[in-house]
Amino acid sequence: MTTLMVADDHPLFREAIAAVIAAGLPESRLLEADSLAQAMQQAERLEADLDLLLLDLNLPDAEGLDGLCRLREVLPGLPVAILSAEQDRRTVLEAIELGAVGYIPKSTPREDLLAALERILEGDLYLPPQVMRRPPATPPPADRSLSATLETRLARLTDKQLEVLERLHRGDSNKGIARELDIAETTVKTHVSAILRRLGVKSRVQAVLLAGQLDLAAYRAERRGR
Repeated sequence: MTTLMVADDHPLFREAIAAVIAAGLPESRLLEADSLAQAMQQAERLEADLDLLLLDLNLPDAEGLDGLCRLREVLPGLPVAILSAEQDRRTVLEAIELGAVGYIPKSTPREDLLAALERILEGDLYLPPQVMRRPPATPPPADRSLSATLETRLARLTDKQLEVLERLHRGDSNKGIARELDIAETTVKTHVSAILRRLGVKSRVQAVLLAGQLDLAAYRAERRGR
């Protein structure tokens, strides 16, 4: 049986999540906590049996990413996914950098929420496509030397790897990329491994962060025109 916990101080929201999980993941049980302290207490007692903790970013005793940081310090092996109304792209990426295994906006439709949970429970990282495809609210100032260095790294990628990277940046899953590019999912995984190696990064998130510093679609078009 899969065991999940939701840490949120709104009873109605916890009830809604419980209903979604009961209907879509019947072979599971959901524990509830209304504060970080309560969540940590239960998680420490049940860590070996807890498969995923869904953490709100605004609990009475933890605000923003502080709760995630404290959980990572005390329970570094516990998978934690953020479930929040906050949809700022930088917050999403910072949460993943801090060790979250996924980020699910509270506005996510029921079917998409279940799909996100299934992906995370299968060991995949989940980034919300609707947030990742949105341009940053305040683009970072241009840095010519940084762009030149990044272009040098991107030049090591094949055209197909660039296509995969662009879709990673949008938050697409391996399965979604495979379907869109009409290739096998195992081929996507091979491309992702090659992308990380050639860009000199260790994770998909680091690759996404790098990709966000350049307009990949424009770069691909320019490269095709050379």
